Amino acid sequence: MDMMNRVFQPYLDRFVVVFIDDILVYSRTEEENESHLRVVLQILREKQLYAKFSKCEFWLKEMTFLGHVVSAGGIRVDPRKVEAALDWKPLKSVSEIQSFLGLARYYRRFVEGFSLIAAPLTKLLRKGIQFVWTDKQQESFERLKKILMEAPVLIQPEAGKEFVVYCDASHTGLGCVLMQEGKMVAYTSRQLRPHEVNYPTHDLELVAVVFALKICRHYLYGEKSIIYTDHKSLKYLLTQKELNLRHQRWIELLKDYDCSIEYHPDKANVVADALSRKVVSDLRVMFAHLSLYEDGSLITELQVKLTWISQIKENQSLDELLGSRFQQVNSGESGVWAEQ
Repeated sequence: MDMMNRVFQPYLDRFVVVFIDDILVYSRTEEENESHLRVVLQILREKQLYAKFSKCEFWLKEMTFLGHVVSAGGIRVDPRKVEAALDWKPLKSVSEIQSFLGLARYYRRFVEGFSLIAAPLTKLLRKGIQFVWTDKQQESFERLKKILMEAPVLIQPEAGKEFVVYCDASHTGLGCVLMQEGKMVAYTSRQLRPHEVNYPTHDLELVAVVFALKICRHYLYGEKSIIYTDHKSLKYLLTQKELNLRHQRWIELLKDYDCSIEYHPDKANVVADALSRKVVSDLRVMFAHLSLYEDGSLITELQVKLTWISQIKENQSLDELLGSRFQQVNSGESGVWAEQ
């Protein structure tokens, strides 16, 4: 896999995805796909690498890749991979719980409130806890199986477009939803840690914001984003002159992002609110709420002007060696430098 990554390094995440010996070439149009395919085949020829024709597929509108169905409409769970979950018998040991959760966690980005739904099962994985299968575990088990089969379609986000994050905290967990242009990118949630249970409400709400930024860092870093919360007290926390060490640490993390934090009333934040609790609402109802409740009250705006990014780009354009590299990439050429 390391060799494949080095070979296709100039094109990774531009129009090529590599996993071990599988190569996925994706494009916006058929014309683009033809051009991208020529580049990939040329590289394989130059490196004397061979693809078995009988295992290749071309010009697909939809395909399965690493347990997902990928199409122009978005990314969804491969039903063939989760069908086995429907026939899974009640779990009788810790190792069986670990096996089931291993499958479920692979698709957790599709599952709203995953950590809270799975809580009765994960509880049995803790040291010193006796294995007792109760109605709570059975309900959690059946619920996860059902949700995996009904998982929504998520989109692949585009760099340069604004992200929207809805986050919320309850006394049981944290939840956030990442969206772009009104479409779902990912769900994420987690249970509160023991030391967080005693946090005051405004601290929990800020923890939810920090959690959202950390877990979605690979999407949000360097991109503009709006974070919605239903707690106005964040306004005062972020403007306090004297902060304890914990608050200072969180504020420093917030400064890494080009984001604004805005207030939405509780009803407008139903998606993240549901993620932080045990309630799992219907997605369509959530979308309706999101569009109906518009308060628009700005709490605070943290805009970090990432001037160093533009400075790096400017100086790179003046570098003679990098200039030739850019020309190679833009012209679709590959060179030995990709292996260095």
